Amino acid sequence: MSSELRALWTHAGGLLPDDWPIVPLESLLRDGKGIAVGVMYPGPDTADGIPLIKVGDIKDGVISKRPTYCISAETNHEYRRTQLEGDELLITLVGNPGECVVVRPEMRGWNPARAIAVLRLADAGLRTYIKAVLESSAGKHLIDSVLNTTVQKTLNLKDIRRLPIPMPDRATVQDISSVSDCLTERIGLLRETNTTLEAIAQALFKSWFVDFAPVRAKQQGWVPVGMDEATAALFPTGLDDSALGPIPTGWRVRPIAEVVEAVFDGPHATPPESDEGPVFLGIKNLTGTALDLGDIRHIAEADFVQWTKRATPRAGDIVFSYEATLGFFALIPPGLRCCLGRRLALIRPQKDHADGHFWFHQFIAAPFQRLLAQHTIQGATANRIALKHFPSYSVLCPPARLRSAFDAVVAPLWSRIHANQVQSQTLTSLRDTLLPRLISGQLRLPDAAVQITEACT
Repeated sequence: MSSELRALWTHAGGLLPDDWPIVPLESLLRDGKGIAVGVMYPGPDTADGIPLIKVGDIKDGVISKRPTYCISAETNHEYRRTQLEGDELLITLVGNPGECVVVRPEMRGWNPARAIAVLRLADAGLRTYIKAVLESSAGKHLIDSVLNTTVQKTLNLKDIRRLPIPMPDRATVQDISSVSDCLTERIGLLRETNTTLEAIAQALFKSWFVDFAPVRAKQQGWVPVGMDEATAALFPTGLDDSALGPIPTGWRVRPIAEVVEAVFDGPHATPPESDEGPVFLGIKNLTGTALDLGDIRHIAEADFVQWTKRATPRAGDIVFSYEATLGFFALIPPGLRCCLGRRLALIRPQKDHADGHFWFHQFIAAPFQRLLAQHTIQGATANRIALKHFPSYSVLCPPARLRSAFDAVVAPLWSRIHANQVQSQTLTSLRDTLLPRLISGQLRLPDAAVQITEACT
């Protein structure tokens, strides 16, 4: 068995010192029932219920926030076998099969969905190391080789059990785990920081353009809180009726077609992958309100020309998903050469993107998301937004000076967000480079620590 596993590992491109044993993953489980899938039938979302972890909650090996979907206590009791104790390893079975999450103590009591496998190990201290092995280039190759692709890429429990795991001495395992932990925690911190920055920008938009808080304050004879005199003067003192309900006096309701240059959809195919070159954006790169560039696909320059015939995305453009996963929007950051994949479309605001941040926040705001939901076409296999009707949707259009004032306030926040995204991408690439070399014995911890320090400064 050991020789067969070693041959599998070597064939997948993994290197291994001769004195390192290699074992099947199932031999590291707590017992014969140490691996199971999560909740098969979650039922309706239940207020104050038990958080349900879905594949979409996992990004680059991290669950950055408490899941919003909850199951009832009765459903959780039915699937109590997989309710988390706080010392498990999770592995995704669909979506991006093989992505791993080390369960943290604060996740105790949550339950994963059926698209996620729960592994309970005899030695819980091996979780980070096994995660590093499975997410190394050799581990990913082995997982890809056993995926069932009949309907969608799916990883089966029996194949997880048979995956080969190199097992060096305890000190080496700890060294590899410490590097993986350091990089994962740093990437997670950058994501959490971005979530906070996004929330600040969204809260400001809601105050100004949804709740009209400055207008209502001036109606009461108050000075708008946290706002300089020049900005406060841009807001009127009254509200008028409109197709969208009461809006500040002088503001207009206009169709999207009047405030953007165009709406472009991406090609309905996928070009060949390249080792380097422009980024090919897929629906997996949209997290809801931002681009996730931690897992990207490159295409060759020749294909880039072909795939951007209609429009080449540029800084300030707004990309959004219009099929399957609906209503996710993100700003194209400066310096990103990219093209659109299937199920993505591009909005190009007028005036050389002077209002890019404003329009982006309008599209992710609750009123516009409700508008999208009303016009969603329910399909047999996937729901979608009819792009031909999208330009006719109504949007709120405040005066240009007020839109510019909002952009001036939030632009520094998004510059910080984009910088964090770049560093996160750098650290993800570094992790993908360092861990295979540590697992193969080609690199030792002191050298890896130097590279991590340089990337974080």
